[in-house]
Amino acid sequence: MDPTSQPISQKVTKISGTVTPPRSPLPYPFPFHIIPTYTTTQSPPLLLNIMQHPLKHHLTLTLLALILLSHFPPASPVTPCRTVCGTTAINYPFSIDDGCGAPQYRSMLNCTGTELFFMTTSGRYKVQSIDYNKQTMVVYDPAMSTCSILQPHHDFVITDVESVVIPPSSDTVFALLNCSIDSPVLNRYKNLCFNFSGHSCDELYGGCNAFRVFLSFTNSSPPCCFTGYDTVKYMSMNILDCSHYTSFINVDGLKGIGPADWVYGMKLSYAVPDTGCGRCTRSGGACGYDTETGVMMCLCSTSMNATRECAAGSNGDIGSGQKLALRTKFHAFALVVGAFIYFVIFI
Repeated sequence: MDPTSQPISQKVTKISGTVTPPRSPLPYPFPFHIIPTYTTTQSPPLLLNIMQHPLKHHLTLTLLALILLSHFPPASPVTPCRTVCGTTAINYPFSIDDGCGAPQYRSMLNCTGTELFFMTTSGRYKVQSIDYNKQTMVVYDPAMSTCSILQPHHDFVITDVESVVIPPSSDTVFALLNCSIDSPVLNRYKNLCFNFSGHSCDELYGGCNAFRVFLSFTNSSPPCCFTGYDTVKYMSMNILDCSHYTSFINVDGLKGIGPADWVYGMKLSYAVPDTGCGRCTRSGGACGYDTETGVMMCLCSTSMNATRECAAGSNGDIGSGQKLALRTKFHAFALVVGAFIYFVIFI
């Protein structure tokens, strides 16, 4: 038998009708200006209840969405620590955000636009590079004299903490220029001066345009001194009685190279504190610390921190912040499920 010839009442139940254009393609034997809306006679009670109450239908879908969102975690953690400034990577132990990195290096770096600066009490030194394998940072003082430019003199000063955790490396040499004959490094402390790689400080006067001006004041080269960081650490330029200074790095590789081709700046060396940071980063977090107590923390997101790592380790050791977040998530999930069941059954 043709299914279209069966009585309509045996297949569907008419609920309501709406007016439509007269050219309806429906095959049913109803007037063209009426289109019936049907539902199966065997609809489950819950589905029929939802269809009869559109508001309940929308609320039910909303509750289902909340359940799904509370059950599945985000695809990847978002840590509160920036990891780059311009083209320079910012990794542990350094940071440009308070509470990130190691507390010993707090507020040492500042990111201005795309430029990274090493902050000291004597000024801002532009960071040229950071080598995380060799644990060195090369900085440059824009106000320091070099072979090509003569600048007003000033001291290089870092705090006692900085001089311990990130001092200039041994292959950074300071040149004290245009010194008085009464300078302590030419008398009592002359043992602080040295030559390196076959170079003497007199070469700076003849090989650098910026320093050649000092030759016009005397018939001979004015006294100068190659020395290490400890000299300028304990004696200011006024005590040293020298008008200018400059510094350069990688001195062991400068044999046979003139001062015009030296690399001017300072190389700082640092050590990475052993605080278990590797465990934190492997779990997707960023190493940081409590800004009030200085205690190491694993920063997992902008709203959740753990004491050691962001995810459970092989031994099940989870930080207190992680445990609190898991308990909160479970309680929220249970609350949503309970509300959904109550809504479906009793409303």
